Amino acid sequence: MAKTKKETPFFYGGQAVMEGVMMRGRQSYCVAVRNPKGEIESRTGSAKSSGTMQILGKIPIVRGVVKLGSSMMMGVKVMRDSAEISGFDAEESPSKFDLWLEKKFGDKLTKYIMILSIAISLVISVGLFMVLPTWLSGFLAPVLGGNLWALGIIEGLVRFVIFLAYLILMAQIREIKRLFQYHGAEHKVINCYESGEALTIDNIKRHKRLHKRCGTSFLLFVMLISMIFFLFVRTDILWLRVLSRILFVPFIAGVSYEVIKWAGISKSPIVRIISFPGLMLQKITTAEPDAGQIQVAVAALEKVVQLEDD
Repeated sequence: MAKTKKETPFFYGGQAVMEGVMMRGRQSYCVAVRNPKGEIESRTGSAKSSGTMQILGKIPIVRGVVKLGSSMMMGVKVMRDSAEISGFDAEESPSKFDLWLEKKFGDKLTKYIMILSIAISLVISVGLFMVLPTWLSGFLAPVLGGNLWALGIIEGLVRFVIFLAYLILMAQIREIKRLFQYHGAEHKVINCYESGEALTIDNIKRHKRLHKRCGTSFLLFVMLISMIFFLFVRTDILWLRVLSRILFVPFIAGVSYEVIKWAGISKSPIVRIISFPGLMLQKITTAEPDAGQIQVAVAALEKVVQLEDD
């Protein structure tokens, strides 16, 4: 490895995929996956943003929304790549509807599927983690005698309970458990790289599987910031409360991005305190990887670092 954390201010990021890991740099990305033959197969691509996106990416809060959108687009793409490489959908033959879609949209089909997948994910996420807690907590409004401060706190707690229950239930699925192992491998490899150590299996195993810049911590910040923010956006009209939760999602995501960006580079004791809940939550969304999974994560990081250096 040619560079260490001290030599560059840029921090690499990543994502667990089916039987693999995606690592992302400033200009490029690499997704490495264990194929059915047991070999590590990788694909690379550009991570550059358009000129407009680069300009928006420099504006505080707005850049959080932009980066979240681009990350979701890339996330859908690399998950599709990993499914193809790992043979997850190898036995599935295209249906008549699939063939019709390919004929109708041609090369643009993949892009449309990605956009649709993101739209569905956003609708489900906003409905489950924003609208549902607001609706459920609304039943307590008469009991609380119109105390909107108490109602806001209860809504935030209900949102967190739903989020925690969702993660715990997902972690029980066998395929998700393997995904969480690769998530742990991604964190361990990045932690080892950022410490300046050689990326050997023994070195990597000694590092923690938790990381301050993890998406899990970002989601927890969204939960906490939304609870604080909505304490000041108060109304006793249910449909207005629901509407406000939906409309302010981009703003809250942008603020959360700024917080986790700051937390990822700061060594302040305050940062360690506010990062602690997110790190503990990662004990659910990550698992200890085996040597083979670590090798896949190393392959992805080494390749993307090489692309960044060229």
